Amino acid sequence: MNEISLVQASKLTSPNPISLICTRKPDGGTNLAAVSWWTYLSYKPGMIGYAMSKKSYSGACVRATGNVVLTVPGEALSQQAMQCGSVSGRDVDKAAEFGIDLMELDQTDIRIPVHSRLAIVCRLKEYHTVGDHNFYICEVENVYANEEENALFAWKGYAELYPVKR
Repeated sequence: MNEISLVQASKLTSPNPISLICTRKPDGGTNLAAVSWWTYLSYKPGMIGYAMSKKSYSGACVRATGNVVLTVPGEALSQQAMQCGSVSGRDVDKAAEFGIDLMELDQTDIRIPVHSRLAIVCRLKEYHTVGDHNFYICEVENVYANEEENALFAWKGYAELYPVKR
């Protein structure tokens, strides 16, 4: 075996999950942030965790409101999901800028992309600093799915987004 970097390792573990973290902005709008470092933590009680840069605007929104929806984008959002990771929601309304139609869900005031395979509505329990990221631990309140949508995955170290097909 050869010694490699952690970044190189991420390319060797493709495909990786990709999600859009949906948060409520102070003006009531929805911010979308691309995240691939997330995991299920517990089924009873339902909990998930995800990591975001400490500088993340979405992280600030989650810490301010205590609410977040993690979505798994559908194939129709392959270009837009990548774009959501390229600019800050502090400066750009990503849904409007990238042509992402949003919809409402029961039990939350955070809107999500229409083309979502999965939506996990959560309340922030706690977060911890881990290097250059914060790790958010969230309690799951509701889960929604649209199995007609093909989930996106990140390939080649997050260079491309497309579904896994058999």
